Amino acid sequence: PPETSCPFCEGSEAQTPPEIYAIRPSGSRPNTPGWELRVVPSISPFLRIEGELDRRGKGLYDLMNGVGAHEIIVETNQHTANMSDLSEEQIAKVLQCYSDRLTDLEKDKRFKYALIFKNYGKSAGGGSLQHSRSQLIATPVNPKRVKEELAGSKQYFDYHERCIFCDLIRQEIEQKERIVLDLDGFIAIAPFAARFPFETWILPKKHCADFICQDSESLRNLAKVMKLVLSKLKKGLNDPPYNYMIHTAP
Repeated sequence: PPETSCPFCEGSEAQTPPEIYAIRPSGSRPNTPGWELRVVPSISPFLRIEGELDRRGKGLYDLMNGVGAHEIIVETNQHTANMSDLSEEQIAKVLQCYSDRLTDLEKDKRFKYALIFKNYGKSAGGGSLQHSRSQLIATPVNPKRVKEELAGSKQYFDYHERCIFCDLIRQEIEQKERIVLDLDGFIAIAPFAARFPFETWILPKKHCADFICQDSESLRNLAKVMKLVLSKLKKGLNDPPYNYMIHTAP
């Protein structure tokens, strides 16, 4: 059904909480039109930034307050749903925003991890609002999946004295069976024994564990790769719902 009002479109700034971060021309006032990208707090946050953790025990169990951060990255001022329809330049700005927000939240000693993810399409958890956006949740603990990834990577390194992801990239390039794209320092692959239909990993070919270590040129190259991969998914699968997550060191 047609949408009569979108709180994330330019001109609807009063419908969201005050912005935390924005890319806008110099001299442009916060929470007014003229922006290219905005970050605002979630109106229904999983965790809230106010307060102290107050770690405590209850018998065998560990408790703490629900302190963290939950932000919405509004990726464009245009009412566009799929990130694949944004320009490479705009996607690069989104990636730079991710890096800037991770760098800023890293200063808060209460937080141990920040997860950036996108839910596109209603069945992927994206809701019915057709405006391209992603989310950032900072947590006071490392998630279980991240701990498993760290432990597995360290176990591989302790045995081989090599990075498992660097070895994986070398093997995929040699075999040439699962490569989706190999371009400008990044490789996109369909992982062996994928957990989901059309699961795709995008990996930097240069060893790097932390997303914020990517420089502006690398982010522009990553934007190009993401634009191509998401466009292929849209064209080949008739614009399917999808989720993406950024895996990065705590």
